[in-house]
Amino acid sequence: MKIRTKKSISLDELAAQLNIHKEILIDCNLHEKLERGLIEENTQLNLPFHTNIMNKKSESVHFLNDQNSMIHDHIQHDTLLKTRKPYDSQILYKDIDKLLMMYPFIKKEIIGYSVLGNPIIELIIGRGMKTIHMNGSFHANEWITTSIMMHWLQNYLNALVTGEQFGGFDCISFYRDTTISFVPMVNPDGVDLVVNGLPANITYHSFLLDINDQSLDFSQWKANIRGIDLNNQYPVNWEIEKERKIPKSPAPRDYPGDAPLTEPEAIALAELVKKRNFDRLLAFHTQGEEIYWGYLGKEPEEAEPIVNEFEKMSGYRAVRDIDSHAGFRDWYVNDWRKPGFTVELGKGVNPLPFSDFDEIYRKSKGIFLAALYK
Repeated sequence: MKIRTKKSISLDELAAQLNIHKEILIDCNLHEKLERGLIEENTQLNLPFHTNIMNKKSESVHFLNDQNSMIHDHIQHDTLLKTRKPYDSQILYKDIDKLLMMYPFIKKEIIGYSVLGNPIIELIIGRGMKTIHMNGSFHANEWITTSIMMHWLQNYLNALVTGEQFGGFDCISFYRDTTISFVPMVNPDGVDLVVNGLPANITYHSFLLDINDQSLDFSQWKANIRGIDLNNQYPVNWEIEKERKIPKSPAPRDYPGDAPLTEPEAIALAELVKKRNFDRLLAFHTQGEEIYWGYLGKEPEEAEPIVNEFEKMSGYRAVRDIDSHAGFRDWYVNDWRKPGFTVELGKGVNPLPFSDFDEIYRKSKGIFLAALYK
């Protein structure tokens, strides 16, 4: 949503008139250098979308609805982005584009590409020194993690713009103190295979049928499109997992590959961690309502009070040690000695049905929020 100033106005005055936090206003318009505090007459600015803002009466700005017909349609028909739904990669990309228009303070990065060339997208929200990474859908049949994460994100963004509370919290303090790195779908090829079935024109058509026992039912598929389990791809005791995993060649699940970090999706996440040096990370999987947080005693002392807060906010069970290696979180805790958490959302048999969405969301949103304030 765009406006143009009718007269010179201070940043503080404009933020007050529109009832927008000035940090949000600045981050929607980085090229305007609003930090100077004075906005000149006839300056065009981006605003986040919300009907509360459109309804504000201001003698200082013109609203330029005609320059963004998509947002205008949202206003006219009251059809805000709905994130309570299943996602494949294409639905996700379309909704990310909508989020970027509705909340222009979000930054988008393509951190890599899948085997089939689908972008792996990171969204960056916030301006704080504390950096927290979150990801979902490492495993294809755990696609509901993407839906849950997108619903967290939409509610968080809405709270930032409206000033309403989310989960009982005033979110602008999180925005000021914390920067979130948000990768809602690590394995887009695998998710598409599970959600949509086998495409007719895919290069891997015969290969996928062969390792799926000629079945067209891919609902149990965990791996990427090359039959590699992305969460068994990291160089931390990878050899142990390679030796004891039953599949010794590409398979729908559990095959760790011929070496660590052979798959572009796993590489993209590893390079992101190296580049950003996050303070903590959370990887969302299903199922079990458990939170894994230790790795061979390498976890820092601060990890325990954090996971205790997650446990309190969700009712999930904190589990310090499990007999597992070569995972993304294992590698992070081992190499960086920082808090890392694998959160198993929901209970049942994967893939969890979408009918479980409300119950999973109700319990897990406290983990999202606690990750920001603890």
